[in-house]
Amino acid sequence: MSSQYQTERLIIRPTNTEDADFIFNLFNAPKWIENIGNRNIASTHHAKQYIETVMLEQFNQLGYSSYTIIRQSDNEKIGTVGLYDREGVDGIDFGFAFLPQFEGKGYAFESAFKMKEVAVNEFKIQNLVAITLPSNAGSQKLLNKLGFSFKKDIILPKHEFKEWLLYAIN
Repeated sequence: MSSQYQTERLIIRPTNTEDADFIFNLFNAPKWIENIGNRNIASTHHAKQYIETVMLEQFNQLGYSSYTIIRQSDNEKIGTVGLYDREGVDGIDFGFAFLPQFEGKGYAFESAFKMKEVAVNEFKIQNLVAITLPSNAGSQKLLNKLGFSFKKDIILPKHEFKEWLLYAIN
């Protein structure tokens, strides 16, 4: 089992504490807060703690979690894609997010397609789902392109956003 994956333009590897600056910036990007929620990551130090206690903890338990997406051409960290064991979600939640300057360049589809392949073929995840806000049309479009379809509305416990759309692989 590999823990690093590659596509034509990208390297996808487990997020680690060396990504703290990047995670701080990503989690505080306006679109992250608008579409995913405020994780109250107020500093690089908080980001490092979050990586250790949430991302790496799940990685150690399940063998997968959050992956940092790096552009091969210049080693720039551009986004994340991951498989999350999320409270209130029946299945493993498939998620992705990018810094705003890297959106609209096909990186989301390229990395998400690869991670979906890995989830199904390598990790043998039977119930791969994704959640998105009703207002996040871009995410819904990408999920449809990846072979997910809308199943139902759900409410997550202890989350600032109430209503989510649940998608699942057809």
